[in-house]
Amino acid sequence: MLNISKKNPIEENIDQFSTVKNLANRPHYKILNKIILYVSLIALVILFLPWTQNISGSGAVTTLKPDQRPQTIHSAIAGRIEKWYVNEGDYVNKGDTILFISEIKEDYIDPNLIKNIKNQVEAKKMAMSSYDGKVDVLSSQIDAIESEKKLKLEQAKNKIRQSLLKVKSDSMDLEAVKTQIKIATTQFNRSVTLNKEGLKPLTDVEEKRLKLQEVEAKIITQENKLLTSKNEYINTKVEINRIIAEYTEKGSKARSDQFTALSNQYDTEAQVNKLENQFVNYSIRNEMYFIKAPQSGYINRALQSGLGEIIKEGTQIVSIMPSKYDIAVETFVSPNDLPLIHKGEKVRIWFDGWPTIVFSGWPNLSYGTFGGKIVAVENFISANGKFRVLIAPDKEEEAWPKQISMGSGAQTLALLENVPIWFELWRTLNGFPPNYYQPKEGNTKEKK
Repeated sequence: MLNISKKNPIEENIDQFSTVKNLANRPHYKILNKIILYVSLIALVILFLPWTQNISGSGAVTTLKPDQRPQTIHSAIAGRIEKWYVNEGDYVNKGDTILFISEIKEDYIDPNLIKNIKNQVEAKKMAMSSYDGKVDVLSSQIDAIESEKKLKLEQAKNKIRQSLLKVKSDSMDLEAVKTQIKIATTQFNRSVTLNKEGLKPLTDVEEKRLKLQEVEAKIITQENKLLTSKNEYINTKVEINRIIAEYTEKGSKARSDQFTALSNQYDTEAQVNKLENQFVNYSIRNEMYFIKAPQSGYINRALQSGLGEIIKEGTQIVSIMPSKYDIAVETFVSPNDLPLIHKGEKVRIWFDGWPTIVFSGWPNLSYGTFGGKIVAVENFISANGKFRVLIAPDKEEEAWPKQISMGSGAQTLALLENVPIWFELWRTLNGFPPNYYQPKEGNTKEKK
């Protein structure tokens, strides 16, 4: 076995040699020791230098407002492509015609459709005016019936008063005749008595008897007159009921005709509104045959091509890029970093294809980066599992390059707190997240 556990005699005697003793006195060893010492001191100083914590993200160039982003123009109606007025890459102003399509639905093929609908509207309006006039005439007729009814009732009431007075007059005449009968009877009886006593002649008795008979005949006539007057009085009362019933019937018939005319008028008015609605819809549909640019911009790509091709409602036709837009960058951050992102926070951005030298911890030493501010943070997670953040240019710093194309890639650094390098190394090695960050404005408000 090897004698490994024992001390090696060579190691014990190596220090006896002069060569070994002179190794420590060589000058390059002293220089190396100084270099190691200085490097260690510099590294120790570097560990205490400030380091800016940041959150990195990747995204693309977009626009600040939704209406400034590239959009596709759709066809609101189905039709057949008849003529193109633009080419890809052309600049169009708002309202310029891009495409003309023709009608393919049988309900709208008639070229005189709008004219016919307009004529129907005019005819219905005339019918509505006729019903309006009929309603006015019936209103006048109802007023006339009511006035006539009022006069007839007044006339009938006057007849009732006359009949009543006549009844009273005939009653008084009857009473007078009855009184005359009593007088004639008394005179006749007296004449008979005086005749028996020889004081009156027989002719006087016959005369009194004749007068009594005349008075008795007269009372019958007067009773007939009284009954006739009472019948006339009753008839005048019945006449009032007949007048009320007659004119009520006439008024009801006139009102019924008026309501019928009003119903027809309202029905015609509804038809007029419906036809006017159709007229407006058809007029707007005719304007939809010419597909126009919703805003000024450049035609990127024609999604439909050829002539005679049939397209459906909502079909994408061309894509257009607005000529005026406010540039921005959309980037995505992980859910762990979302609490550190705040609206108004400053961000450093560099674009794909743009010369850049980036020091993530020392943004002031970076080259080719541009400043931005967070203007919006999405509250719902995106399909890629991250949250979308919208960044606008920082007006206090250098303007973004005009050569940047829409949709090109971009990298972002959201700047957080300044910490020593040793702390950042310790945090990274342990896998801890950056310090919870609050903007200065928020802290100031909380203190206030």
